[in-house]
Amino acid sequence: MSTFDDRERAFETKFAHDADLRFRAEARRNRLLGEWAAAQLGHEGDDARAYAMSVVSADFDEPGEEDVFRKLEADLEGVADAATIRAQMARLMDEARRQVAEED
Repeated sequence: MSTFDDRERAFETKFAHDADLRFRAEARRNRLLGEWAAAQLGHEGDDARAYAMSVVSADFDEPGEEDVFRKLEADLEGVADAATIRAQMARLMDEARRQVAEED
């Protein structure tokens, strides 16, 4: 096996690992966002967990995070504005990345 093949395999492995971390961080961010939004809406306990999972599920509608944003914007109308939601999305993405990195 050549050095080129070894390097190619290493890059492919790193790409797959990075993609997995990105997916896990986005899912974690969405769960954290759901928990935050549930608190804003006054949900507690099982209702809050169910709402958080609905936010995670919303991310599978289309690529990117706009589907999650639209769900939160609609659900939080009159409670939180778009800038607040986007700020929470950014803050919780940083937190999710930190949490996933600690697990890895």
